[in-house]
Amino acid sequence: VQLQASGGGLVQAGGSLRLACTTSGLSISNWGVGWFRQAPGKERAVVASISRRSGTTYYSDSVKGRFTISRDNVKNAWYLQMNSLKPEDTAVYFCARAISTTLVVPRQLADFGSSGQGTQVTVSS
Repeated sequence: VQLQASGGGLVQAGGSLRLACTTSGLSISNWGVGWFRQAPGKERAVVASISRRSGTTYYSDSVKGRFTISRDNVKNAWYLQMNSLKPEDTAVYFCARAISTTLVVPRQLADFGSSGQGTQVTVSS
């Protein structure tokens, strides 16, 4: 089972990036999925998550209105569109699936299973 986050990079404040999470050997169609991030010197924090049919989403207050999570169950992939990026969004971003199908929209780190390697997002001021 592998999760691969991609799409990170260096962008100026106000810019946009689109992260993608692809999976190998992992079905997501019946599971909530999401993104969390870890900034330098800080603990990991959930950024966004989405229910299995995309009907419900969750965003942390710090990204609400700027980030959009989406998914494609056919491709076993999910995405994070990040707009109006700020220097404080600088972090390594990780993707993961909920640890249980009963967690419709995972909102806490403990709700997620293991993640793959993250992707670095750096926002310059």
